[in-house]
Amino acid sequence: MASFRPDKPFRVFQADPHHTGDLERELVTWDAAWGPLYAANPEHPVYWWRNRWDSPFIFSFSSIKEAASVLRSVQRNWAGVQHSHYGRARLIQEALPPLSGKRRPLDFTAPSAPMGAWSLIDERTILASAECASPFPGGIIEFDEDKTGPPSRAYLKLAEVFARTGLRPSANERCLDAGASPGGWTWYLARYSTDGAPSVLAVDRAPLDPRVAALPAVTFLRHDVFTLKPAELGPVDWLFCDAACYPARLYGWIENWLEAGTCRRFVCTLKMQGTEGMDEARRFARLPGSRLVHLYHNKHELTWLKGL
Repeated sequence: MASFRPDKPFRVFQADPHHTGDLERELVTWDAAWGPLYAANPEHPVYWWRNRWDSPFIFSFSSIKEAASVLRSVQRNWAGVQHSHYGRARLIQEALPPLSGKRRPLDFTAPSAPMGAWSLIDERTILASAECASPFPGGIIEFDEDKTGPPSRAYLKLAEVFARTGLRPSANERCLDAGASPGGWTWYLARYSTDGAPSVLAVDRAPLDPRVAALPAVTFLRHDVFTLKPAELGPVDWLFCDAACYPARLYGWIENWLEAGTCRRFVCTLKMQGTEGMDEARRFARLPGSRLVHLYHNKHELTWLKGL
């Protein structure tokens, strides 16, 4: 595939190694592939990727110095994604401005500077893109986790959403955490917001972890949230949902909120069942102002964002 020279626009989709099959099913066909990287020009949206390279280009080079120089002439930040020629790739990456390998704080926001991606497709040829969909090197973000406070690691999904978008609830806003138990998302919302804790209404049939329920900003309602209508819960600024339910049921409930017009922003996890659920996921993606992404911290899930 090193001789790949496209005569039409294309993108590069970087697969999550745990979801390569999902990406291939979405793409259906591709023009070339190198390890986790797929060059394709699909006519339909594709969601099961770790990163998407939006302005790929290919160039040949004769030395490590030349390779690094070409990349630096485009922009500063470059993260390598390698599948072969690891020694040569390491030397090129070391000749580029360094990237921090530290874990990020839980209130981290990605910098505005673009994060490019590159890969060796043979010993003398580089595939690169200055513009990528993920602001994180290689689409990967690791956080300095709290090992004692939250009742689960699910809060890392929210930390990633806020790091990506640069938006998070503020102290004067009201949040609904639908299907909140045991309370990982509620804990994060009450602890890591913009300028103090927002008001968080957590609703679930199962109880919250007592440590989360005791947080001053949290109000708990024991109820099946999907049987409640927006008028019963009142206006909210943010609606969050990481509940274990089929996307079709979640969509039916979210429709009520969209019709009511009493929520500005939505962050919901779509729990996929094998190869099923993509039709419903695409319905979410088609809603005006929406994005559908596969987060680094998602499992077999997609995350729907609206208003962010």
